[in-house]
Amino acid sequence: MPVSRPALRHRLPLLLVLGLSLALSFALIAVRVFITHELLFVFLLWNLFLAAIPFALSAALHLAARRPKARLLLPVGAVWLLFFPNAPYLVTDLFHLEPRAGVPYWYDLALIMSCAWNGLMLAYSSLIDMHALVRQRLGFWSGWSFATVALGLSAFGVYLGRYLRFNSWDVLSNPFTLFYDIVQRFLHPFHNWQTWGVTVVFWAFLLIGYATVRLLGRVETTIEQEEY
Repeated sequence: MPVSRPALRHRLPLLLVLGLSLALSFALIAVRVFITHELLFVFLLWNLFLAAIPFALSAALHLAARRPKARLLLPVGAVWLLFFPNAPYLVTDLFHLEPRAGVPYWYDLALIMSCAWNGLMLAYSSLIDMHALVRQRLGFWSGWSFATVALGLSAFGVYLGRYLRFNSWDVLSNPFTLFYDIVQRFLHPFHNWQTWGVTVVFWAFLLIGYATVRLLGRVETTIEQEEY
């Protein structure tokens, strides 16, 4: 798939900032391991890798020199949607925060918050790309409908990962158990109130955050236009 050089040039500042932010998370984890001689938070490196997969997929589609064809967009989009919840999932790693001997409490807070921030930024950056692709093909309202549904499914995926301990690849490795647990929550919503409480609240959080990021970019563009 050929790459558009202008698109790549415009994306370089984002890639640089995200790279620096990820480097900070890696450094905080490495320093903690060096100080404590424990691998307690090394699993966050794996979580960050999973969070980067949807970003890499959407960036590859967006950087295509020509408009991605449906036969490419649909399967890549399906894989993107499957892995997309791994990015905002990092926010729930705050559950692991508690005072521990050997490391100041504020340090662990900064470490986990750094990873959570990277998860959100990878998620929103990735969704902006996919949102743009849908909007180009189907229009403004379809683009926002896609983003809203994607964030809702992501919130549900975060619940499945955090509370039921499913992974994205369980769609292939453990499909029957996954399907059964999902169906049970739809058939008996009042017996699974936590499922829908977590999903709705996290959905609202992600959607408001995404809208805020989009509006901030628009405000910056408006200010620049007024200055010139």
